[in-house]
Amino acid sequence: MFELDSTVFIAMGIIFLGSFVQSAIGFGLAIVAAPLLFLVSPDYVPAPIVMMALFNSFFNAYKYRKNIAIGGLKMAIYGRIPGSIAGGVLLLYVSSSILSLWLGGMVLIAVLISLLPIRFEPTSGRMAAAGFFSGFMGTSSSIGGPPMALILQHQDAHSLRGNLAAFFVFSSTMSLIVLYFIGHLTWNHVLLTMPLLPMGWLGYVAAQVVVKYVSKEWIRIFTLVICLVSGITAIVRGLQ
Repeated sequence: MFELDSTVFIAMGIIFLGSFVQSAIGFGLAIVAAPLLFLVSPDYVPAPIVMMALFNSFFNAYKYRKNIAIGGLKMAIYGRIPGSIAGGVLLLYVSSSILSLWLGGMVLIAVLISLLPIRFEPTSGRMAAAGFFSGFMGTSSSIGGPPMALILQHQDAHSLRGNLAAFFVFSSTMSLIVLYFIGHLTWNHVLLTMPLLPMGWLGYVAAQVVVKYVSKEWIRIFTLVICLVSGITAIVRGLQ
């Protein structure tokens, strides 16, 4: 069984922050949490974070269920399947230091994508490509949100949160299946995740309150700063 030592409490705080960000802007739990949790313990990446993303996405998908367009996500889900398999294959061959570099790189790419003024229309081909890269990144590093967020970022806030959450429900499930079959999802990972669940819920609840008083843009800026610091930290650790 798990023990509630200082490491677990640090992990709980990180998950609270990640869940808050994802619930507030539609994505970001793994971008915020993965590099920081990797510093706490590599065992938290990717399986426990993917499980927390699934947990958080259920609540957001239900809240914004009227704004979800499943038909529009179909091609992304198709692309997600081979992407998840490719991400799982990558995990079989990378060391802990390489994974840290990969995590940091993915976070910095996510920050760059968030700053791009480019507008992509969600065509079938682009949705499939976004789904593939989401699967590849999500399974290997737990950070699968940026490709889909880039494609859907110009939807209204409720549609963005709802469609991303619905996609993450499907995609997180796919990643967990792949992680199980390659031995990166075990009972130990489940035990690591259990103490994090209450903080994931509290992060979701806190976001519902705070977004009424703090603009989405300020939350976005706060998130980008945290991501930039955590991404650079992960890269520095990987180079040591």
